[in-house]
Amino acid sequence: MEAVAEGLWELAEHHEQSREIGKAVKCLEAICQSPISFLPIVEIKTRLRLAALLLKHSHNVNHAKSHLERSQLLLKSIPSCFELKCRAYSLLSQCYHLVGAIPAQKQILNKGLELSAISGDGFAGRLWYCNFNSQLANALIIEGDYHGSISALEQGLTSASEMFYPELQMFFATSILHVRVMQWDSTNLVEESVNRCNLIWESIEPEKRQQALGLLFYHELLQLFYLLRICDYKTAAQRIDKLDGVMKFDLQRMQQFQDLNNEVGALNHSSSGKTPLEPAYFGNVKRACEEKLELAPPPIDGEWLPKSAVYALVNLMVVVFSRPKGLFKECQKRIQSGLQIIQDELVKLGITEGIKEVELQHSAIWMAGVYLMLLMQFLENKVAIDLTRTEFIEAQEALLQMRNWFVRFPTILQACESIIEMLRGQYAHSVGCYSEAVFHFLEVSKLTQSKSMQAMSHIYAAVSYICIGDAESSAKAVDLIGPVLGVIDSFVGVREKTTALYTYGFLLMRQQNLQEARVRLAAGLQTTHTYLGNLQLVSQYLTVLGNLALALHDTGQAREILRSALTLAKKLNDIPTQTWVLSNFTVLYQQSAEKGSEMENIEYQRRKVEELQQRLAIASSSIHHNELIEKVRIQAHQLNENEMKRAIAGPSKTVDLDIPESVGLLTPQRTMPSAARLMDLNIGRLGKRKL
Repeated sequence: MEAVAEGLWELAEHHEQSREIGKAVKCLEAICQSPISFLPIVEIKTRLRLAALLLKHSHNVNHAKSHLERSQLLLKSIPSCFELKCRAYSLLSQCYHLVGAIPAQKQILNKGLELSAISGDGFAGRLWYCNFNSQLANALIIEGDYHGSISALEQGLTSASEMFYPELQMFFATSILHVRVMQWDSTNLVEESVNRCNLIWESIEPEKRQQALGLLFYHELLQLFYLLRICDYKTAAQRIDKLDGVMKFDLQRMQQFQDLNNEVGALNHSSSGKTPLEPAYFGNVKRACEEKLELAPPPIDGEWLPKSAVYALVNLMVVVFSRPKGLFKECQKRIQSGLQIIQDELVKLGITEGIKEVELQHSAIWMAGVYLMLLMQFLENKVAIDLTRTEFIEAQEALLQMRNWFVRFPTILQACESIIEMLRGQYAHSVGCYSEAVFHFLEVSKLTQSKSMQAMSHIYAAVSYICIGDAESSAKAVDLIGPVLGVIDSFVGVREKTTALYTYGFLLMRQQNLQEARVRLAAGLQTTHTYLGNLQLVSQYLTVLGNLALALHDTGQAREILRSALTLAKKLNDIPTQTWVLSNFTVLYQQSAEKGSEMENIEYQRRKVEELQQRLAIASSSIHHNELIEKVRIQAHQLNENEMKRAIAGPSKTVDLDIPESVGLLTPQRTMPSAARLMDLNIGRLGKRKL
């Protein structure tokens, strides 16, 4: 009978390689369902293979779980079989993870840890010990136990160090850094983790570093997220160039493999009846094309994200760094590329037009969440770019896409509601609907628990209040900006500080406190220029400072400042800022008695104002304009109790919108706020038509 089993195993493997998964399953099930009993060890091995096959190629998690639980019962009567017992524990842990049964998953993993700790099975035993610690860390993260997660990862790191296995050490060190970045309760602890990763990475031989592509991407992206958070954009820019180069090289390599594979297929087709060429010479082609970005060796399931998601993430990072510099053509190209990657992957997960989250397969929920979160990030950046470029209709379309995705997947995208409200506020402010903008900004502060995002929403609301212009609104602006300034140095990085100083300086100027306004604005401009390099924010700083110089009758300085502001606004195609600068130039020429320049400037300003008014008229006449600005939050389908359990069993809904630092790392089962936005939302037009 063992020979029969061997034959069926080989046939199953052949069908799997031929992608005939149904036939492979039937071969293995024939052993399990045979009326003639096989040896227990044969049945165990068969059920383990069946479970692995089902988990890899189907959504039949419950069937896989049944096979594994039966294997466990059979293994209890066998004293040895360390490897098989560990495989059963590991696969069963994955099943519990997919159905959201975290307590059961932790229990099975602890059994695996106990077994691997006492096995004395040398190198293999240590690898299983590392595997169980890695899975346990992920399970603990879902429950919000950051300390327990880091403790499990430290155990794995210690074991990898004792094995003198630097690549495995790097896997655990980067995983610890990932948790530190997610938690971020201490900048010093995050920095220590960053330095440890760098030391371990440098200890790996250069050739091995090049081969460890998954670790390279993981390490570099985590470094980027850290640098973004502390606003070290100059260092980060060097890393994103390196990462982009690695991605492009790998894409070229994959294309070469694909071309070779196509050539092999053509040769096989033309030589029908003869022995196919692929197994003899080209057997590695398909495997090379489909390789995973693995972070650690088997049995550790060390893939962070699928390669397509990582490449989408790299494109997103390029957008994040290019957008503040005004490199919109490159941004648009990367956004289109990223959206196409994500759309293709969503279709593979069964997410086609009209599909809602309650219709998703259980095992697809987590990965769907990863791609949907990335999708929202791309669309968010698109809205920001379109508003900067005064493309209101395009901004409407992208914002409506975000809203529609949220309505279809309200639980998975729960953390996106505050982002959508923030963008609705940005849109309303950009088209001059300041009262509506205030409403949406203040809604954000109610939806998020993030101190950073609450601060930013209050800053934006204060700007809109200032633009309304009456005494009551100015008082409300003071009430909003004052508390933020009181805690401004408590935030990581300078993102909140630069926007708060800008807004406060703008408010002081409106209150005629010109000298104090100049001091605040000058400090904010220097910080913005040094750390962020956000051209739109710099141009707006310069415009206000130019206006201040005019108020102080310093026409020489005003001329230079406003010239720089206009140059930047033109580069960004930021028409509202251009009209704002031009109105200041008119005042400057009047003060300097430059009649010819004044008339020429007025004519240029008139053309720009007309262009802006045309765009505003088109935007406001759109059927979607009112629904985007109206003072009502988005109404999404509220899941009933059973639907809610089904949707939240997968942890994708809790992927923190500190994306990309949180993509693929599970977070506690509560609504996680976006603690630090990747990109600076445009402050808006800040009264360009009112000043």
